[in-house]
Formats: sequence, structure tokens, C-alpha cells
Amino acid sequence: MNDQIQQRTLALAGLAHLLERLRQAETAVVTTALDSVFRIDADSPESVYGDAAALRPGMRLLRDYFGNQAKDQLLPRLALAVLQLERRFVREGDTATRVRDGILALAPTVQQLGSTHPDVLAALGSLYADTVSHLRPRVLVQGNPHYLGQADVVAEIRAVLLAALRSAVLWRQLGGSLWDFLLYRRDMVAAIEHQLG
Repeated sequence: MNDQIQQRTLALAGLAHLLERLRQAETAVVTTALDSVFRIDADSPESVYGDAAALRPGMRLLRDYFGNQAKDQLLPRLALAVLQLERRFVREGDTATRVRDGILALAPTVQQLGSTHPDVLAALGSLYADTVSHLRPRVLVQGNPHYLGQADVVAEIRAVLLAALRSAVLWRQLGGSLWDFLLYRRDMVAAIEHQLG
């Protein structure tokens, strides 16, 4: 199996995994998502997410999408918006630098409190609001207005979107492009099935 396709598929599964977090509250998904933000110089998807097994929910989502069995059409739209945002983010070098600096400044706090601590979520949410949220296209999350009006919920959503953007950057660094969905769809499904066992 093509190792490059397998690595790109893991990065894409990471993106799906993180966006799935916007729909449910499984603690393990949140931890995987937010820990990945602070693994800036990791050299593989496994290093970014802890291990491939942590991405099983994202891999199942990708498998369903590629098999035209996806129940939620909002998820592919969110993923596409994040992939488009990644292009703008990378071109805006100043924004990317500010995000990196903000993450590095927050890293000691994460070491002490953990990535899911409310103070860390608030800081990541503020970092996203001050930097990435000014770029277009904006990633719009739909849901219950009462729920989305709560400051802690908004901070967590922004933190997870920052992690999703990190996954999109990783995917692109591994050679991923939108052509993958046309040219390598079968290979990615094979990589997913291999990982899921």
C-alpha cells in the first residue's frame, strides 16, 4: 500500500475526527483534537494525534463518506470550508506566525493543566477569534442558538476549529489536494479499511 496515501488519509481522518467533535461531547475526541494543536513539529500523523487508533471515529466517517453512506451532509461541507481556509491561512504568513506564537506561549499552561482545561479552551478560542476568524471563507457552525450563545461553548468550538485547521495543514504538507477525492478515492478507502482492520 502506498505509504504516502496512507499518511494523507490519516491526516484527513484527523480533520473528520475533529469536525465530528462539533456534534458530540466524547471526552477522548476532545483530548485528541486539542492535544494535536500543540504538536507543531511532529513528523507524522501518528505523532500529531497520539496514534492512528485515536482517529477511528474519523476514519469511520471518511469510510461512510467515500461509500456514499454519510448520514450528515453538513460534515463534508465543514471539511471543505476548513480545507479552503487552510489555503488562505498558509498564504497569510503573518496570521500563521501569530497562531504559532500563541500556541507556543500557551504550551507551558497546557503542560500544567491539560489541553481540555477551561482556561486553555478560552485561550485557544481567543487566539482563533483574534487571528483565523478574520480570514475568508469563514467556517460557520450550525446548531442550537441557545447552546451556541454560551461563551464556553463558543470557545471550545473555536479551539476545535483551530485543531481542524492544523489537520488541514498537515494533510497539505503530506501532499494532499482536492484531487485526492477524485484520483485516490479507492486508495484512501483501502487505507481506511487497513487501519480499521
